[in-house]
Order: sequence, then C-alpha cells, then structure tokens
Amino acid sequence: MAVTLPFRLVRAATFAVVCLVLGVGAHVLGGGTLSAPHLAGGLVLAFGAALPLTGRERTIRVILPLLAAVQVALHVMFSSAHTGAHWGTGAHVHSGLVPDIGMLLMHGWAVTLTGLWLARGEALLWGLVRRLGVRLRRLLVAYLHPVYAPASPAACDPEPPVLRSAVLRHAVSRRGPPSAAAGAFA
Repeated sequence: MAVTLPFRLVRAATFAVVCLVLGVGAHVLGGGTLSAPHLAGGLVLAFGAALPLTGRERTIRVILPLLAAVQVALHVMFSSAHTGAHWGTGAHVHSGLVPDIGMLLMHGWAVTLTGLWLARGEALLWGLVRRLGVRLRRLLVAYLHPVYAPASPAACDPEPPVLRSAVLRHAVSRRGPPSAAAGAFA
C-alpha cells in the first residue's frame, strides 16, 4: 500500500514526540536539566531517524531497536549538554557519558514498554487503514455499479416458507395465565 507524505510525516512526528518525551522525562527525573536548543535538536534527531521507516507497517522487531538507538543518542546529547559544574555536584545520576547499571535498567525498561506500546499502536493504525480501505472500496463499487431492484414484486424470488416449530415432547410451558383446570384445584 502506497503511503502519502502527510501520513508519513504524522507517523514520524508521533514517534519523535514519544521518544523525546521518554528521553526528557527520564533525564529530568534523573536530575538533569535541558535547554530549548537541546530539546529541538532531540526532536529533529528522533524525527530524522523515524521518517525513512514510515513507508509501511513496522513490527516490534523494527520499532524496539530504533527506539533504543534514538534513546541512546538522546541520552548522549542530553548528557553532553551539562556544563562541567553540574557533573561534580551529583545533580545527575551519573558522571560523564557512561551510565550506571540502574540507569541502564531504567532506560531498558522504559524503551521496552514504550516500544510495545508503539508496536501495538502501529498494528491498530494499520488495521484501521485496511478496514477503511475495504469499506471505501465497497462504497465505490456500489456507487459505480449500482444494483437495481426488480420493478415488480412478482419477479422477485418467492419468500421462503415459514418454519413451524416442533412441539417438544418433554417441554413444560409455564408462561401465561393459569389454565382453567389449575384454577379449579385451588
């Protein structure tokens, strides 16, 4: 299925925003600070990484490594944004560009959950696009090739016979008003 440019741009922008929110959130929760140029650079980085891959449906096998690579790049970008004064004060969880095991586990956990979420959203989006395509095709076929009803009801196929239910031998019906015989014994 050919994908139009606006659709690809929206998908890439969605991926970029999710990556940026995840990276900025983790960075700020870890005690880091960011400036507007670094946020804009991170958004451009994530958007540029996602745009070439938006031409068709992607699975978790593509989304998860891409998300992990973008998170590593954002981490390096955001960590290098600190001045030397911040690194010695312990304001950030690690010093320099090498994270400790806790940060690696948190990044891995966040990337995995976000990757699963994005993969599920991707599957839902493409399922919706396929369903809409089928329905649109049906509408177009019905519009271009209308089926005309016959002019007279006699020309129609006869109605199927009415099916009668078989009385069940062991069924007891207790619906409705009591019978006259039941009222005589009371």
